[in-house]
Amino acid sequence: MRIATWNVNSIRPRLPRVLEWLGSAQPDVLCLQELKSGTDAFPVEAVRELGYETAAYGIGRWNGVAILSRVGLEDVTRGLTGEPTFEDKTDARAIGATCGGLRLWSVYVPNGRDLENPHYGYKLAWLSALEATVREEQARGLPFAVLGDFNIAPTDADVWDIGVFAESTHVTEPERKALAALRDLGLSDVFPRPLKYDHPFTYWDYRAGNFPNNKGMRIDLVYADAVVAGAVTDSYVDREARKGKGPSDHAPIVVDLSL
Repeated sequence: MRIATWNVNSIRPRLPRVLEWLGSAQPDVLCLQELKSGTDAFPVEAVRELGYETAAYGIGRWNGVAILSRVGLEDVTRGLTGEPTFEDKTDARAIGATCGGLRLWSVYVPNGRDLENPHYGYKLAWLSALEATVREEQARGLPFAVLGDFNIAPTDADVWDIGVFAESTHVTEPERKALAALRDLGLSDVFPRPLKYDHPFTYWDYRAGNFPNNKGMRIDLVYADAVVAGAVTDSYVDREARKGKGPSDHAPIVVDLSL
């Protein structure tokens, strides 16, 4: 089975690229983030023509997540247990489903903005709700993984220059402790195999030169339980999907499993 995750940074303008990538990469399940569209606006028919069922969750223009599956799509759950709000609004940032015997979640963790912004506290509260949700999901007894844009670089090596990020979100101790809490629950960080550089990144700002010079971050992650992690036969960042005209600022992560 091949599973993948991709922050597409708006599904509508990126749809032709997503459809092309589905046809070439052939994932069995694709988790999407940052749809920037409502649930009803997701292009369900376009992906159905390629054999994928869709579970989408979108509210407003700044978030939205989905799971596309060609191996079944059951028990869809939208939102986290005890999920916090921001400015009295709920964001669409998490969706779970059972696909081909796996329990998978697509998550788009809040950015946090900066350390003095209320959004940073919201991010930490959201991560606490994610931990609670993972605990509940593990009780199902199904092989489990949570995939998506975590907006956290797990280590200093996961950013191109830690000096640039030292006073910003994405690298703070409380954020990294939230990832450690997931590992304490038995989840493992499925590290992508480097294809071009010694350390794979998944996000590069649109500013000129950042992508070709590999000034990026590894903030898109796959956290898997022992069953899924033990079944990994390959994993990589598809840098090719970040190239060309009108790309997302993120690249997909692809994970191959032998279950």
